[in-house]
Amino acid sequence: MSTPAPQPVPKRGIVKQVLSGDSVVIRGPPRKGAPPLEKTILFSNVLAPKLARRATASAADTRDEPWAWEAREFLRKKVIGESVLFVSEVSSNQREYGVLYLGKDIQSGENITESLVNEGLATVRRDGRAPEVARLVELEDAAKTAGKGKWGGNPSEHVRDIKWTIENPMAFVDKMGHKPIKAVIEHVRDGSTVHAFLLPDFYRITLMISGIRAPNIPRPDENKQPDASTSLAEEAKYFVECLLLNRDVDIVLESTNNNNLVGSILHEKGNIAVALLREGFARCVDWSIAHMKTGADKLRAAEKEAKEKRLRIWKDWTPTNTSPGKEYSGTVVEIINGDALMVKVPGQSLPKKIFLASIRPPREQRSADEKPEEKAPLPPGQRKPRPLYEVPYMFEAREFLRKKLIGKKVNIVEDYVQPAYQNFGEKVCCTVTIGGVNVAETLVSKGLATVLRYRQDDDQRSSHYDGLLAAETKAAKSGHGLHSKKEPPVHRVVDVSGDLAKAKQFLPFLQRAGRIDAIAEFITSRSRLRLYIPKDSRLITLLLAGISYNKTKQGQSPYNDGEPFTDEEATNFTREKCMQREVQISVESMDRVGNYIGWLWVENTNLSVALAEEGYAKVHSSAEYSDHHRALKAAEESAKARRIGVWKNYKEEDEQEVKEKKEEDRNVDRQVNQIRVVVTETTPELHFYAQAVDQGPKLEALMAKIRQEFTANPPLPGAYQPKKGDVCAAKFVDDEWYRAKVEKVEKGGNVSVLYMDYGNRETLSATRCAQLPSAFTPEKAYAVEYQLFGVTLPPDADYSEEARSTFRSDVLDRTLLLNVEVNGSIPLATLEDPTSKVDVGKALIEDGLLLAEKRKERRLAKLLTDYKNAQSEAAKNHLKIWEYGDITEDDAKEFGM
Repeated sequence: MSTPAPQPVPKRGIVKQVLSGDSVVIRGPPRKGAPPLEKTILFSNVLAPKLARRATASAADTRDEPWAWEAREFLRKKVIGESVLFVSEVSSNQREYGVLYLGKDIQSGENITESLVNEGLATVRRDGRAPEVARLVELEDAAKTAGKGKWGGNPSEHVRDIKWTIENPMAFVDKMGHKPIKAVIEHVRDGSTVHAFLLPDFYRITLMISGIRAPNIPRPDENKQPDASTSLAEEAKYFVECLLLNRDVDIVLESTNNNNLVGSILHEKGNIAVALLREGFARCVDWSIAHMKTGADKLRAAEKEAKEKRLRIWKDWTPTNTSPGKEYSGTVVEIINGDALMVKVPGQSLPKKIFLASIRPPREQRSADEKPEEKAPLPPGQRKPRPLYEVPYMFEAREFLRKKLIGKKVNIVEDYVQPAYQNFGEKVCCTVTIGGVNVAETLVSKGLATVLRYRQDDDQRSSHYDGLLAAETKAAKSGHGLHSKKEPPVHRVVDVSGDLAKAKQFLPFLQRAGRIDAIAEFITSRSRLRLYIPKDSRLITLLLAGISYNKTKQGQSPYNDGEPFTDEEATNFTREKCMQREVQISVESMDRVGNYIGWLWVENTNLSVALAEEGYAKVHSSAEYSDHHRALKAAEESAKARRIGVWKNYKEEDEQEVKEKKEEDRNVDRQVNQIRVVVTETTPELHFYAQAVDQGPKLEALMAKIRQEFTANPPLPGAYQPKKGDVCAAKFVDDEWYRAKVEKVEKGGNVSVLYMDYGNRETLSATRCAQLPSAFTPEKAYAVEYQLFGVTLPPDADYSEEARSTFRSDVLDRTLLLNVEVNGSIPLATLEDPTSKVDVGKALIEDGLLLAEKRKERRLAKLLTDYKNAQSEAAKNHLKIWEYGDITEDDAKEFGM
């Protein structure tokens, strides 16, 4: 009796991958210290349709055989990831032929080969005679009769149209709209890169998982021994294969990298990227995490968890950001730059400088070989550049922050402290929010800043770094700001601060404009501000009118010897009220160096009044002629009553003594009745024409009526014949009509006229003159002619011309105080600066440009003595006309006198 052949022992394993309709890869049980063994299993006695293959260097593309995909899918959905029993029949190298059973044992388990044949998805090899073959033939015949699978239908309808390549990956991503797409993972290249089919259109893609990067698997090298990184890469790949290979997933396409797509893989158990990070198999990657619409915070949290546990790639990780993230609130008082703020924190006397974390504002471009600390000196005569206005988008960045933050309360979280480096000091880098909005993120989204890039292991970054990256991606895609392909905006700013010629040219426009909107760019002192006028793109310096203060080291009051406050305190008061705020100004006049003098309102508060009310300034005598005198005096009286500021040690008897002393020093014989005037014209003889300031509204009304009349009833050219002495209308070079007096009628039709309301003269064609309606003739001329009192021109022609030019630049278009000293057909008058109280004539004598006139009026003796002393001082210092000694005639007899 023969011994029966031993029955094969079933082996248990888990189906890792379905290769086709008749072959799978089975993973065996875990092994200590090594990955499980894997075997490729082919089903005995059957043959399934072959799947398509992509072209290789030695072979072209192949197409699916009909029903190949259906066979593979039937098998995949049934067994992938399932525990199975395998009975081996034939073994060859890494391949084995046999039967696969799905279930706990062979008796009760499902024979997968029979199931495939029964569905018409495999062909039976009929060359065998074993009972198993007979059973399979029986099932195949039944499937043919029923028209199942490949035995029924149109075969061409069951062949996939595979798209092996995508011509424009980015357009494809946009087309898919960042929505989940059904897919099957076909292959795992490494822990963060897979191959997949997108369903139902069968796009074959290489996908890099968004936001992460696992260790790369190196190419095989026979001479190189596997190291720790290679082992970790293999482990990461195996981890992904166990979870994803041949699984149904959702893929969200988010970006591209070369010809590869970048996106998130959503498994039934969650995002695979989070699982990889949590186990320490991968690290976050900034460039791709920026394209994620959601979930970046979960990725960072998972990476942080792995770091803290020192898992796998973080085994030797050391934190780089050890500073605690302090949180507090403060009020923004200044925007220094597109990423730097000054904030006032409760409990701290001085503002604190902070930086917006992880962003870089617009900055000046340098050549490749120029170092930041090395700047070439400017050529002679070339002005210093103004980065705020000339660096593209720097002004827009500053303005965005200024409008959004200045004077507002913000929440601050300190993310990290950047240590001092070379010429740069320590930086406290923070996340600043207002109303729950991240300021840096909004700035980046508008293209007004870029995001800094860090090393992957550098934790010194914003706590909202991923939000910043996403905002930058959005700005770049929209072409906003720094990412725009258009020419950047240009700000052609005219700086008239300290430029006397430009300031004089611009003064009339400021005076006529009334209240003007401006931005306080810089505060020099309590009453001196640097302003930017957006409407005209001009920078000016404004001195506050109506107030004065002692410019002393202690800032002390004239009524005591104490130190009630410092100049810095007073300046800080103005800085806190005005710095980078939107203000309104009204310009009245200008000083001798090109600074304007006028009034400033911030939030409808007159700053001069506010300073007087806080005791940081006194009311100046020039304020008596302004509309704000009453408010200024009331503010000053309030400060006196409260004994604050300069009035801290104030005593009424002290003030009375000061008044009495001033009265003793005053020349009572001289009549001082100053009026505010605007000098409109000067002559070579040191005569000048001036308009009374209080008559300005009447003159404007008169001009408006004249222009209205001539617009409604334009004169006929040549109809009027001018005569000497006539008061007529004349058209000036600006094509506007003005009242004029005819001084001379020349041959050839030209007429010399005096514009009686402004004092300037012109010779023009008679056709530009017209009859002045009688309604406009009775009013007196608004420009009155005066002669500068107490001075004469030097005999030297060159010095005389310089004196005339200086006199003209000192007084023309300025608001001054005029006092008539001697009446006559042409009154002799003195002019005085309302702010500095400087006598114009005396100042010209002091500068060595004019001579003091010899006069004998007793009531003017003190004034004439002052002029004479000024002349002596100029001669002593050899200024201008005194450069080569005394030029006055000697009265001694030996010189023929």
